[in-house]
Amino acid sequence: MLLLGLLTAWVSGRMQVSGDLRKFMPDARTPAQKLLLDELGEGPGARLLLLALSGAAPEQLAAQSRQLHEALAADPQFELVANGGQAGLDAFPERLLPYRYLIDELPGDAFSAANLHDELQARLQDLGSPAGGLVEPLLPSDPTLQVLRVAEALQPANAPQRIDEVWFDHGGRQALLLVQTRAAGFDPGAQQQAVDTIEAGFERIAAGSGSRLEMSGPGAFSVKIGNRTANEAGVIGTIDTIGMILLLWVAYRSWKMPILGFLPLASAGLAGLAVTALAFDGVHGITIAFGFTLIGVVQDYPIHFFSHERPGRSPWDNVRALWPTLGTGVVATCIAYLTFLFSGVEGLKQLSVFTITALATAALATRYLLPALVDPATRDFADSAWLARLWRHTRRLPRPRRSLAVLAAAALAVLVWAPGPFWQNDLGKLTPVDTADLLRDAQLRGELGAPDVRYVITVRGDDAQAALAASERLRPVLDQLVADGALDSYDMAARYLPSAALQRERQRRLPDEATLRGALAAAVAQTPFRDDAFEPFVADVQRARGAPALQPQDLHGTPLATAVDGLLLRGSGHATALVSLSGLHDVAAVATSARLHGAELLDLKHASESLVAEYRGRVLAALAVAVLLLAATVWAALRSPRRVLRVLLPMALTTLVVLALLRGAGIELNLFHLIGLILAAGLGLDYGLFFEHAGDSLADQLRTLHGLLVCSAMTLLVFSLLGLSSIPVLRAIGSTVALGVVCNFALALLISREPWQEAAADAGA
Repeated sequence: MLLLGLLTAWVSGRMQVSGDLRKFMPDARTPAQKLLLDELGEGPGARLLLLALSGAAPEQLAAQSRQLHEALAADPQFELVANGGQAGLDAFPERLLPYRYLIDELPGDAFSAANLHDELQARLQDLGSPAGGLVEPLLPSDPTLQVLRVAEALQPANAPQRIDEVWFDHGGRQALLLVQTRAAGFDPGAQQQAVDTIEAGFERIAAGSGSRLEMSGPGAFSVKIGNRTANEAGVIGTIDTIGMILLLWVAYRSWKMPILGFLPLASAGLAGLAVTALAFDGVHGITIAFGFTLIGVVQDYPIHFFSHERPGRSPWDNVRALWPTLGTGVVATCIAYLTFLFSGVEGLKQLSVFTITALATAALATRYLLPALVDPATRDFADSAWLARLWRHTRRLPRPRRSLAVLAAAALAVLVWAPGPFWQNDLGKLTPVDTADLLRDAQLRGELGAPDVRYVITVRGDDAQAALAASERLRPVLDQLVADGALDSYDMAARYLPSAALQRERQRRLPDEATLRGALAAAVAQTPFRDDAFEPFVADVQRARGAPALQPQDLHGTPLATAVDGLLLRGSGHATALVSLSGLHDVAAVATSARLHGAELLDLKHASESLVAEYRGRVLAALAVAVLLLAATVWAALRSPRRVLRVLLPMALTTLVVLALLRGAGIELNLFHLIGLILAAGLGLDYGLFFEHAGDSLADQLRTLHGLLVCSAMTLLVFSLLGLSSIPVLRAIGSTVALGVVCNFALALLISREPWQEAAADAGA
């Protein structure tokens, strides 16, 4: 126990849990797949939170929006906080102000004496209006208010309406904010902290006002799912623990058995986590979740040992007699999982390392630890009257022969002719997010003018400047598509950061100092402004003329960086500019226009489905090799075709039957059903080996029956509860394994329990 405690402390300090789904995806083979994996990881979309304030008067909600914006903008957890306030003036820190003349296109007469005169007259009107407080500080350096024009132009392409200078929905009843975290979307701890910070800040601001906060987006969903999963895992774990303790106590009538039975399980889990943490940079959450489902396999090892204990035989002799059968099952299962190491997918490699380590540790703990801890047996389960009656009834059941072929044919027929798709390729169907939450998220994205998440145009170049320039050449084409109604709007990085070539062209159009001073003097002469009032304006224009071209890295720390980084992907030796689309009505027209101008319209939904299909292909290939290795291992141990057939046939038939039951129920199969089938196959191998090991000895048959009844009851409890989960992943694994337990036990009992020729002799007797 001390060693387990020390190992627990070491694992807790060493292990880093990862939620990066890319580790469970194969390498990207197409541009769309690569873009999808990038977005799944650290893309801005994965770090975006959508906030809606409601339940109070609009003016009160606007005030709360401004206060929340101020509080969150000062928090280093957040990279971007936007609510439409000040038309995005915070995008322009002092060092970027001269670039306002290079970011947006200027009219040809922007610096003429006539235009400057008109602008100054307008500023006089502004100073006497309620907007005077905003205009006055800008006037000396920006009498044309170019910074406001640029800031307004850089608002999202489909920005929502503004009430009291902040974003509101179309009905004017909800104040809207966009928040982007610095932490990756797959970092559940950081996302939880970000959500907690937002909720705490809102509670302070809205205290007693009756207003409400709604949050949506990947981070908010991950927090909600994590909390729900933790709650369900707590309930299921508690019921499983109580059930395991009661079952072991009822089965063995000893308070020590639950404790001793727990030691191989704890050793297996901790050893698996420790080795995986050493071998990989972080342990994936799916690996940990899958590891706990292994309880359904490794718990069988001590139970077999306990059930075969009897008076007059030492625990060491007992475990030595069981070891060939137990070891064969462990080695065969480990060899099967070894194939995942060659899948080329890091997540599957983690599952392989964890599983092999855990199974081997549990088996070795049963072999070398438990015999030293158990008390001498005081009862022999072969003497149980109720077991003997059950066994007699079982032996009277007809031996399946042709019926097995009928069962297999029926299962295959269901698999072939069951309606609907066989495989589930849509990742969205695996999400445990409530439908109402998804609909609400879609509504908020629509209000905030969020782009289409399925289609995106990509423009590639050798570097960032080439990609920006190529996307700029696409703008007239996109403008025409908007005019034709093929799409409503689009957005690209070049809106916020023109290419260096376009910036230099705009620099050449700026007037030199003498020309500007002349035009400004003529304009000021007809106004009450002093002659030297606009020296900062002249200096800014001249700085813009001589400034180096603005680069993506120069935007760091500004809201512009978020927009550009999300739409301009830079890699080693290449860059990709993205064009996000809103209101796409004619996919074919947009795809054709993009292709004719050197760009490509990508379908990210198709990319996700192709990734899932490729991943499934890798898993199925690994499983095919695993089946061959498993059969070879069993053959090497048993050396008899009939014995090997009796062990493997129930497992193979169970796989067919479970697949048929799932498909017959209209369930599309996914990766986690495959994982469940792997677990069920491991259990079926265990049942078949132990029934075959009992041979024709009635006493050994009764002890084996007792052990397998306890094993199957405990496994059925664990996975039936998982099958009732609201989490699709857990439900898929739980329902598949629960069906597999029932089918494996029944078929192993009918097929593997004794040699065929003895069954025939019994029937003749």
